[in-house]
Amino acid sequence: MSWQQIICQTTSRFQDTIVGQMEAADAVSITWQDAEDDPILEPKPGEMRLWDNLVITALYEIDVDLSSLLLTLELNKGDWQIGSVQLETIEDQPWERAWMDSFQPMCFGKRLWIYPSWIEIPDDDTVKLLLDPGLAFGTGTHPTTALCLEWLDGQDMDGKTVLDYGCGSGVLAIAALKLGAKHAVGTDIDPQALQATHDNAERNGIAPASLHTCYPQDLPSQTYDVVMANILAGPLAELAPALLAALRPGGQLILSGILAEQVDSITDTYRGSLDNLGIEQKDDWIRISGVRR
Repeated sequence: MSWQQIICQTTSRFQDTIVGQMEAADAVSITWQDAEDDPILEPKPGEMRLWDNLVITALYEIDVDLSSLLLTLELNKGDWQIGSVQLETIEDQPWERAWMDSFQPMCFGKRLWIYPSWIEIPDDDTVKLLLDPGLAFGTGTHPTTALCLEWLDGQDMDGKTVLDYGCGSGVLAIAALKLGAKHAVGTDIDPQALQATHDNAERNGIAPASLHTCYPQDLPSQTYDVVMANILAGPLAELAPALLAALRPGGQLILSGILAEQVDSITDTYRGSLDNLGIEQKDDWIRISGVRR
């Protein structure tokens, strides 16, 4: 079966009006995309923020007559600040297969690999994580996660204790354990993240006693050899006292989720408590590492 889609570039001011017209024409689905490069990083709880300039894409069954909708959009281009309108035909394909094919094994550093579950795992001496894309953040595809995994690959983790603050999928805690860490704690405010961490640990053969998950308010009162926080700049600044308190003297702190323009602010926040500050960049994202004084 083929499909039709209308792609409309506009502004957030008129997105409700245009979406209403698309829904009235029996759209199967409607999606929004950034029309520029303007990340929305930290919306308030319950808030749905849109980009100033966005692309709205509506999908329709092939036999739906879209002439009236196209005419309406064309006649209101000026009033609704529509930059362009396109009609495309999409040929059907095995979407599940296409989705699976887009996730291939990924290497981080020299020895650490992430494999989706549908890929045959080679029998070699590399360190392997089985991890499928899911609801919780963290599969290695994003530069912030990749920066942290590359750091882990370059460390001697034998016997270390680890705190993964904002654990998402649990990928960093699980990678640390696979690389030799003795015990890890993963914490997150999202119950789906805690469940995903538990499920991914089980899939990777992590013993239940080796990985503890909890909400931040339930964290054990202890210090760790390694504290990792791959979240966002705002929370990293707010959580500085808690993250530093959880790190033993001489322990290593790894922070990511920081945009290049935010690095000075975050380093200023932590500089007084850390030695050997290191900064690494991948695309527009930064990883900061340091040793607790």
